[in-house]
Amino acid sequence: MTEDERELLVERREFAADGVLALALRHPLGEPLPAWEPGAHIDLVLGRGLERQYSLCGDPADRGTWRIAVLREPAGRGGSARVHDALGPGDRVRVRGPRNHFALRPAPRYRFIAGGIGITPLLPMLAAAEAAGAQWTLLYGGRTRAGMAFTGELARYGDRVTLAPQDETGLLDLGPVLDALPAGTLVYCCGPGPLLDAVEARCPAGALHLERFRPTERRGGADGGFEVVLARSGRTLTVRPGVSVLDAVRASGTEVLYSCAEGTCGTCETDVLEGTPDHRDSVLTDAERDAGATMLICVSRCRGRRLVLDL
Repeated sequence: MTEDERELLVERREFAADGVLALALRHPLGEPLPAWEPGAHIDLVLGRGLERQYSLCGDPADRGTWRIAVLREPAGRGGSARVHDALGPGDRVRVRGPRNHFALRPAPRYRFIAGGIGITPLLPMLAAAEAAGAQWTLLYGGRTRAGMAFTGELARYGDRVTLAPQDETGLLDLGPVLDALPAGTLVYCCGPGPLLDAVEARCPAGALHLERFRPTERRGGADGGFEVVLARSGRTLTVRPGVSVLDAVRASGTEVLYSCAEGTCGTCETDVLEGTPDHRDSVLTDAERDAGATMLICVSRCRGRRLVLDL
């Protein structure tokens, strides 16, 4: 196992909504788990090539337990089915992380928007905003009320939470939430791609923070070959057209952490020492892409002929 990987015990499981399974994980010997902040996720290493990312949705102050929630996706690639069907109290699972590319930044006001299982990273954010005395509201949509997770926990926040099941109210009405945002308001959104696209289209620049479950289509420059220098070993690799930097690095025998290989989880984020990345991920902010200090080597390439990476 890598230094940020550990084997945890499933302490309990319960359904948070129709088709949504919540798992509580702890260290087998009761040791404290690594600290985390709202927005963080972990990777479950499920075997048979299955690795999936799930947001931590419990209490960051609880160092003894991590909670995740997993939506069963019948049309998925098998990860959610394995969690639902094979993990129960007493079972052990390899876990990597936590990592956070969706951190809650300080602000006087927040607008939170969740679609379906996208409520999970927002739950600890609501508690943090509440503890900080910030003004906030949550608009939470789902296909049906029965399929919307953690609505019981959300009830304690009263009318600051608006539940909008699609079969009762139709598509989310974003206008009242996003139009005429007061200065200093930050918007945090997580959910399916169409919701994120709609929010992104009408949200003021600089106000929006979102997390995607699926990669966006980001096309950069040409897909030609280029050189990558691994600074720690001094090796120079040729990344051929159609081959990712990640695959070229791994083929050279260099160990590097990765998980989704789609540019959505951030596991393979690598420091760039020289050169200009051609960013094609769904994780970094526009400011981070402009800075060019890091890149996700599973999908991003090079704007030029040479990159030097901290590997």
